[in-house]
Amino acid sequence: MKKIYILGAFACLFAACKPSVNITVPSTAGDAVFTNYLAIGNSLTAGYADGSLYVTGQLNSYPQRLFEQFSMIKDRGARGPFYQPLLNGDMGFGPGSTGTGNNRPRKVIGYTFNCLGDTSIGPVDLPYYSADADDAKAYTSPNRQVNNIGVPGIRVSDYLVSFYASLNPYAGRFYYSASETPLDELLFRVNNLHPTFFTMWLGSNDVLGYALAGGQGDGSGNAGPGAFGLYNSADITPTSVFKMNYDTAVAVASSVGAKGALINIPDITSIPFFTTIPSNGLYIPRQSLADSLTQFYRSLNYVFSLGYNQFIIRDNVGALRQSVPGELILITTPHDSLTCAGWGSFKAIPEQYVITTDELQNIRNATTRYNEIIRSAAERNLLAYVDMFSYMSTLQSGIVYHGVNYNASFISGGAFSLDAVHLTPRGYAIVANKIISTINEKYHSTVTPVDVNKFHGVLFP
Repeated sequence: MKKIYILGAFACLFAACKPSVNITVPSTAGDAVFTNYLAIGNSLTAGYADGSLYVTGQLNSYPQRLFEQFSMIKDRGARGPFYQPLLNGDMGFGPGSTGTGNNRPRKVIGYTFNCLGDTSIGPVDLPYYSADADDAKAYTSPNRQVNNIGVPGIRVSDYLVSFYASLNPYAGRFYYSASETPLDELLFRVNNLHPTFFTMWLGSNDVLGYALAGGQGDGSGNAGPGAFGLYNSADITPTSVFKMNYDTAVAVASSVGAKGALINIPDITSIPFFTTIPSNGLYIPRQSLADSLTQFYRSLNYVFSLGYNQFIIRDNVGALRQSVPGELILITTPHDSLTCAGWGSFKAIPEQYVITTDELQNIRNATTRYNEIIRSAAERNLLAYVDMFSYMSTLQSGIVYHGVNYNASFISGGAFSLDAVHLTPRGYAIVANKIISTINEKYHSTVTPVDVNKFHGVLFP
């Protein structure tokens, strides 16, 4: 089975403006027809959260929120039911997990203990229970209908890979045929549902896998495919492959005359997975320790001082050096190694836990190229273009919905779930509102925004 990176990634979502959410304006369809809605995407579309896929997360996906708002429209509004490939419980599902089979326990807030014996609360895996093994059962629905075909781990580069359902167990739960490509599945769903409106949020995974792996791939976007036609999930998809597959997917999705919205890729390096541990997170509480480190690195002329200092890292060419401002330390860096094993001080943080300046530029260049392809596809096909990149990058200091503050901080910000990549129900509701505002502008509709505060952020025991 191929290694699957669960992506879908987000930029600094929440910020400085304070949108006014008027939930009393009558909903109208405008130039759109929302009767049959199809959602196409990856883990974010599926409702993935807290490091796993589970039914409560699925029921709080942004497509679910959109369907509910589309359903409020009397004339040409969505008509149900809205079928999602729901799991049977909240234990969690996914590959490479603990337990048995494809049971992937989701993360919850619990007690953690570090190498010093200190106790705190933070993300821990939900204990595995064999009674929850049924979570992994294949999904079936009346007439085999599925309105949400979001697949965790899927990349645009995967869309012409045969036997994809055999390679990705998330797809295997509901794909019509084990031998088909994701493009075949999309064509089947379009012909089965005859959507009048669709959303497509693809592309984050084509660059985020490289980032989650600490930039271990080639990074140039020129690497070729491997076995089964799969491109390295820890590398950047070639632009030509992205364009061919993305344009084809849009053509299929709109082939029965559906209107829709294409959503671009945010700045993935702004999510808590990359921003929670700062590059200057080496805290030195005593002058004697600062002097010891300065002496230890005297041949490199590094000087350490009281307070916060740049970490010592191993970079992408194997060199030992101090990090520079702007470089990123992954949240998966073992915290006990930082605390008790001298990582980042007397020992370098290994390169797989670091995004260097060069790797950061590779990520930004690829994102820019992909977003231009998405924008051009929207313009060419007369579809709404949801500029999530600009929306999220201009919002830096948090947003307020009906008196409640949201920001991109890990756990406390209310928007990101416990895996530091995917969203909470409130975060998905905020995303739904951005999509709704763009749809309203493009199609002269007045779809009612979601009341974000009805939904929860991170749950504490």
